[in-house]
Amino acid sequence: MKIKDVIEYLEVLAPRFYAEDFDNTGLLTGEKTTALKGILVTLDCLENVVDEAIENDCNLIVSFHPIIFSGLKHLQPNDYVRKTIVKAIKNDIAIYATHTALDNAKDGVSYRMAREMGLKNIKTLIPKSQLIKKLTTYVPVDAFEKVKEALFAAGAGKLGNYSECSFTTLGTGTFKGNEESNPQIGQRLERKTLKEKSLSLTFLPHLENVIKAALMASHPYEEVSYEVSTLENSYQNIGMGVIGELNDSLIVPDFLEKTKSVFKTGVVRSSLSRKREIKKVALLGGSGAFAIKNALQAGADAYITADLKYHDFFQGQDILLCDVGHYESEQFTKNLLHEYLREKFSNFAVLCAQARTNPVNYF
Repeated sequence: MKIKDVIEYLEVLAPRFYAEDFDNTGLLTGEKTTALKGILVTLDCLENVVDEAIENDCNLIVSFHPIIFSGLKHLQPNDYVRKTIVKAIKNDIAIYATHTALDNAKDGVSYRMAREMGLKNIKTLIPKSQLIKKLTTYVPVDAFEKVKEALFAAGAGKLGNYSECSFTTLGTGTFKGNEESNPQIGQRLERKTLKEKSLSLTFLPHLENVIKAALMASHPYEEVSYEVSTLENSYQNIGMGVIGELNDSLIVPDFLEKTKSVFKTGVVRSSLSRKREIKKVALLGGSGAFAIKNALQAGADAYITADLKYHDFFQGQDILLCDVGHYESEQFTKNLLHEYLREKFSNFAVLCAQARTNPVNYF
């Protein structure tokens, strides 16, 4: 088993295509081809986490937050970032970060928050747009079903809760090969006219290379005509934050007590909302002030997130804004990744880091 096998499995859950442009996800140190010894899962990768990996003979750290976020101009170990990186490199430890790829993933960070709160009817709060791609190709009638089935098997034609979605039109195609061509149908230097079907299917961007390979392998033509475009549509299963419903409405004091208990914090900073009962709840792990307007538009009674500033709370008159703390909002991510990896790599040590990484203390 190689480190790349773990990375490939992680990117089924949270493909790097889902990450935000500003982010730094993926393999930060180490080599993909290194043999795997063990995996240590953490929310943040700090020097004490690397020490724990060394102690437990784990040569791959799977971290939610990337320890390298902006560019480094040197590796002199004179701050917490460089100390961590240098120690990992010296001890041949690979570090992989998921961050906003997992934030945007179905069943990712915010979905886990919602499940810990016991919500139902959970949906993505801010579905990602300009993500869905569309493949259109042209296939002779006799080969049409073979090509379509190959593309379905590669993952094309999936849209939300549906699969094997496609659109077909019947038409007439023409082509003429030159002296160097080797046509599978017809003869070179002769124009061929035959019935073709136009086939259109949607797919997600991380599958593009696999789907193109399936098209080339199954299509009978020497030169395959196709086009790939990006759609403006939003995708309901990928995006930031979630919104769901409590089984029963709670009055504000009871809702705040439940929130404190679930997120294991002694204090919840909340707005002076006019709401008296809470039923519909939006959540977004980490810094979520940017999504207050989305929570309001979605009709949420309360919004649980972190890192709200003083002036953000003035937006909390028609919605109960709840700041539970950055670490507290994302704490379940470590368990999410640990459970996911344990299911696949049961023959290897997959450990949850015990080292403290929350930089905030409460008194």
